[in-house]
Amino acid sequence: MTAEVQGNTYSIKESGVLGDIQIADEVIAIIAGLAATEVEGVAKMYGNITNEIVSKLGMKNLSKGVKVLVSPDDVKVDISLEVKYGFSVMDISKKVQEKVKQAIETMTGLEVSMVRVRIAGVAIEKSEKAPKA
Repeated sequence: MTAEVQGNTYSIKESGVLGDIQIADEVIAIIAGLAATEVEGVAKMYGNITNEIVSKLGMKNLSKGVKVLVSPDDVKVDISLEVKYGFSVMDISKKVQEKVKQAIETMTGLEVSMVRVRIAGVAIEKSEKAPKA
């Protein structure tokens, strides 16, 4: 089995099979984003300003806040997120790293060598306003 990176896709070539398997970088980023949001204490993914505007216009981008670098040897992931107030940043970060690594490796067969977590904000739940007298 050989592997190569072509543009924004990762190709796996294996002799004796029906054809090539290609995984787009965007797919790996979506897997990482979904895995991260499954961790309790993660409020949301945190993207750049363009992603925030697109999100407000009603178009959901599942890879928001995720950058992947795919090479023939491994995958490196940078992920930015917002945590819920009251949760341990260190615990959430470790759980996100483990969950993202496991999800990418299980679903794609690629080896993840690094998951860098950036905490870009803290979400504070809005309390209900008291009724006016």
